[in-house]
Amino acid sequence: MNHTEYGIPLYGVGWVPDGAQPPETESTQSVPDSSHIVLTGGGGEGSTGVKNAVLVVRFDPAATSISHEPVAELRLGSELPYRMAVHPDGLICSFPESCSWFEWEKELGDGAYKLSVRRSDRVLEQLQNVGQQLALAFNKESSVLATGGEDGKLRVFKWPSMEIMFTEDQAHKTVKQIDFSHDGKFLVSLGQSGPGRVWDVSSAAVVATLKTEKNEVFCACKFSLVNNGSQVLHLADKDGIIVTWNTTTWKRVRSKRITRDGIMSFDVSADGKLLACGTTAGDLLILKSAGLQIHKVVSKAHSGFVTALSFSPDSRVLASASMDSSARVSTVEEVKKKGVNLWVVILIILVSILAYFLNDPESWTILKSELEKFYSSWH
Repeated sequence: MNHTEYGIPLYGVGWVPDGAQPPETESTQSVPDSSHIVLTGGGGEGSTGVKNAVLVVRFDPAATSISHEPVAELRLGSELPYRMAVHPDGLICSFPESCSWFEWEKELGDGAYKLSVRRSDRVLEQLQNVGQQLALAFNKESSVLATGGEDGKLRVFKWPSMEIMFTEDQAHKTVKQIDFSHDGKFLVSLGQSGPGRVWDVSSAAVVATLKTEKNEVFCACKFSLVNNGSQVLHLADKDGIIVTWNTTTWKRVRSKRITRDGIMSFDVSADGKLLACGTTAGDLLILKSAGLQIHKVVSKAHSGFVTALSFSPDSRVLASASMDSSARVSTVEEVKKKGVNLWVVILIILVSILAYFLNDPESWTILKSELEKFYSSWH
């Protein structure tokens, strides 16, 4: 199935990198070229009875489906993994007070390898007792980690050494979103409200302030490649507007409303050609990044807020997660309408009629006479 419920509210979704995938065995060949998706979520603290967990599910590209049951589940007690960032060696999750590192494991059982995840023995000392981190991101080379805190503090580390590159105590009142540029030179950050900021990673300097207009409240940010190899920056406004910025001049180049619903989640495909938005109504919108035209809409993809989105590495599939406990995989191709185009049918009929009369001079004379009478009656 391409839509499955897993019993817990979901807040994070990501594709397990190719290097972490278990090797194929005879028992796994029935699912050719399968890969995995990691999900995080739960009910939080207290006696809700809803578990907190990291889930690994199998994705079947031939059927565009995900496994009905997780292939691995790691329960986390009372700790809710509110945010996550995926790395080739594992993933980092943020909890109410600290962050933890988890590692991929490839287990062999019953003649088949199974991918699972375990909490690492390694403790990220620099991210213990720092409060809730609302934003986590690795750069594209997975060599730098950035975190943004509920307290407004921005932290950037070398990975895996966790050597501090820079910290900014008051980047925003609260850091809600961050993203690295494709070349790793810049880091964009957004707060609860107000302008976004772009940071030079090597110098820790603010190179641009992305000002809001007309009561905009930016809620998501993503750098994107364009055809000539350069980059643009897309910011999503919570009320359904996408704003695109030039990353040389740091000026706006485009602004367009793409939905009347609120935007809850946002992602850009690896090839830079597509954007995706998840809405408060549970819809998925896939856009062409060049002109922000709608490419595909999946209405009511979820019955609740779409909390997280992630394009597959090959940019062909979009994975989404929701507070309604469901995950979904959607192909990015436009759905072609079945059936023959009506205008094509009409054209074929007209050509057939014309061919018939041209081959029958007497019938053609009669038709021509009737058409002349019809024309005369209108003049």
